[in-house]
Amino acid sequence: MAYNLLIIGKYVYMKLVLSLLITLSVGFVAGIATAANVDEWYAGLNKPAFNPPNSLFMPVWTVLYVLMGISLYLVWKKPPTPARNNALIIFFVQLALNFSWSFIFFSLHQPGWALVDIVALLLGIAVTINVFRHLSKTAAWLLVPYFLWVAFATVLNTAIYQLN
Repeated sequence: MAYNLLIIGKYVYMKLVLSLLITLSVGFVAGIATAANVDEWYAGLNKPAFNPPNSLFMPVWTVLYVLMGISLYLVWKKPPTPARNNALIIFFVQLALNFSWSFIFFSLHQPGWALVDIVALLLGIAVTINVFRHLSKTAAWLLVPYFLWVAFATVLNTAIYQLN
């Protein structure tokens, strides 16, 4: 009995570690694409007065990726059901949109197409929150700061697109 609990505990622990590794890895790779273009291309863009300092983005995104990882874990650890599996698919779709935004905006220098991506991302986060809340209210609430930050980023992306 104790051995079975130990095996189950390790399995649950691995899902938490993998969930955090997945989300933080997405952020890390996207951050590389971003960092390569911040000092040159991004610095030369016209930005709105409400544009936050560049030093704010990394710590905010790190916290958001950790919250996303914990949220993912809380749903992933649920028993496999069609609802849980669909929720995980929706989560990974929005995560892919998140990942692609940095490349579209910073590497390809396409604020217009990045705006299309980020609007889809915002909708994807809203859908993810909605499906997660049926499985874990905590998992859904952990995504609210992410939704709010991406909503702000959508306004910022819109302003940058209009100003340039």
